[in-house]
Amino acid sequence: MEFKKERLANGLVIIGEVNNRARSAAVGFFVKTGSRDETKQINGVSHFLEHMLFKGTEKLSAFEVNEAFDRTGAQFNAFTSEENTVFYAAVLPEYLVEVTELWIGLMRPALRDDDFNIEKNVIKEEIAMYKDLPSFDVMDRCRRLHFDSHPCGNSVLGSEGSIGNLTAEQMRDYFARRYAPNNMVLACAGDFDWKRICSIAASGCSRWQKQVTERELQDHRGSKKKKRVEKPNLSREHICLMSPGVSAQDPRRFASSLLGVIVGDDVGSRFFWELVDKALAETATMQFGAMDGTGAFCSYIRCSSENATKVLDIIRGIFESLSKSGVTEDELRKAKNKILSALVIKNELPMGRLVDLGSNWIYLEQYRIIEDDINAVKAVTVDDVNLLIEQFNPGDFTQFSIGPAQTG
Repeated sequence: MEFKKERLANGLVIIGEVNNRARSAAVGFFVKTGSRDETKQINGVSHFLEHMLFKGTEKLSAFEVNEAFDRTGAQFNAFTSEENTVFYAAVLPEYLVEVTELWIGLMRPALRDDDFNIEKNVIKEEIAMYKDLPSFDVMDRCRRLHFDSHPCGNSVLGSEGSIGNLTAEQMRDYFARRYAPNNMVLACAGDFDWKRICSIAASGCSRWQKQVTERELQDHRGSKKKKRVEKPNLSREHICLMSPGVSAQDPRRFASSLLGVIVGDDVGSRFFWELVDKALAETATMQFGAMDGTGAFCSYIRCSSENATKVLDIIRGIFESLSKSGVTEDELRKAKNKILSALVIKNELPMGRLVDLGSNWIYLEQYRIIEDDINAVKAVTVDDVNLLIEQFNPGDFTQFSIGPAQTG
């Protein structure tokens, strides 16, 4: 494999990992913008924009966009997070140039008023749908409670009010500011012609105008607030816990991921044996999420309301045990095997490599081969994880619960 990098005069970075032994290729635009870059007035605009790019350009209708992807057999999609909007496709190598040209065109969408007005209703329906999913709703609201006034607490979807009041002109203004070439990375992985990709990127993207793009990057230690709301027609208690963690730029992110697996992996973790295996909870997981300049551990638990108090007492006991005794060598070894297995399997395909390739450049401006991450995971010691527990105390958490009305 060979790493390649080019930067256009307007700031657009093009990176590639060429692997001529691969049987496929993947391409994607990584745009460094998400809900944390929005104000309350336009909350949800990043996700809305993700939808709008598929509505077409001045030359292509939505139907023609879909047909263009369809004829290549591309596996394509996009996603929006708190921090990034990513557009990607995995294809046979002979179609990579065609799909790359298509994405380049879509990065400058028409953003037509008629499409905006129709898609606004689609977004509202999506917000309503996710509100009906307590597992999503509780985590979305816990994030808001945990981050408080920090922009990482902004909802990716936005609210019915913010989307309802959003104007097409506000979206176009946000697009012009955030979809700037110096705020984007074009990445390719797999079997492809690097010089050809650079040539079509230079031809299609060089006229894009550079902008001043900023992001608020202060760390946040969490509000530690506790809140419960009642919701009609629920039969289960849905609990989300959040505590602070390290950022995506911090080398301790590998130890943090291992701690998340030890505590909250869905098989064989402390949560599993103490809660799920004993039939006190149906689901009990904890994951670490590294972000730009900050990070968080997030737990999700679903159980009966009758068991909620006992479940939370057990969770506090698990965290107290971690603080007093730390993790064991056996726990760390198992967690490493789980993370390394997932890492290697994902990166066997160009699509998996694309995600890591683009993400590492967005957060670190660094190329990391898979062996770099493997060695970083293997190098974590019990002392590293135990020091992390001491420094961040995951038992001191923000808590948000949604459940049925309590009687008596």
